[in-house]
Amino acid sequence: MTTVARDTGVGQLLRGWRQQRRISQLELALRADSSARHISFIETGRSRPSEEMVLRLAEHLDVPVRERNALLVVAGYAPRYTETALDDPSMGALREGMERLLQCYDPYPALVLDGMYTVVAANRASSLLMTGVAEHLLTPPPNAMRITLHPEGLAPRIVNLPEWRADLLAQMERQIALVRSPELRALHEEVAAYPPPERGADGRRGYASGPQPAGGGRAAFALPMLVEHEGRVLSFISSIATFNTPMDVTVAELAIETFLPADRETAAYLHSLTS
Repeated sequence: MTTVARDTGVGQLLRGWRQQRRISQLELALRADSSARHISFIETGRSRPSEEMVLRLAEHLDVPVRERNALLVVAGYAPRYTETALDDPSMGALREGMERLLQCYDPYPALVLDGMYTVVAANRASSLLMTGVAEHLLTPPPNAMRITLHPEGLAPRIVNLPEWRADLLAQMERQIALVRSPELRALHEEVAAYPPPERGADGRRGYASGPQPAGGGRAAFALPMLVEHEGRVLSFISSIATFNTPMDVTVAELAIETFLPADRETAAYLHSLTS
């Protein structure tokens, strides 16, 4: 349902999301059970979308929860999704569930990150990755991107730092395009400006002057993070999980990142630490 609109600007925002998703007005209309003419009227400000229509279009455009609230406000409606601090008593069950999940991943490192890559929880095994990291990078609230890419962080121990750094920066760029966060963009600019990794004569950082990865270090199915630890190279594959159908902005932006062994030697070594 729509009414004749004053120019609220929500149509321009919805058009921006549609173009970013590379979806035509007709395709969006079919997904949202509407018409291309109706979508065109909304985008040009000739019609004011109902609250239900704003949410329906946002759903089909895969707009992040925080941005859905912004769309509703611009359209003249109240925000639909709450933003509750993680330490709020109402989040007790969520915190306990995440702690149990992190413990289940031991002896493999696992972290819970928010939308700004702040580490909000970690399991015992994650301390292995923090070996040698400067204290100022671990001071609360610690940031996973700073810890990983800072010259005084994990970076000097990452054997394939050029590849891993490029992958992390590309990941941040994709997220910036999705959430349009000035704070996230500032973080990206900061970590991207850290001194580049040292390179050998062949232009790559290799194993020639350091320990060799026990299992070859490479995984055929994904880029591993190769980390030096006490004279050996451990190989990890990163996996990220999020919550389905979140109704809170805080929960929507949480991600559980686990570092699973990419070879048998790494797995055996991690299990040996617990035994």
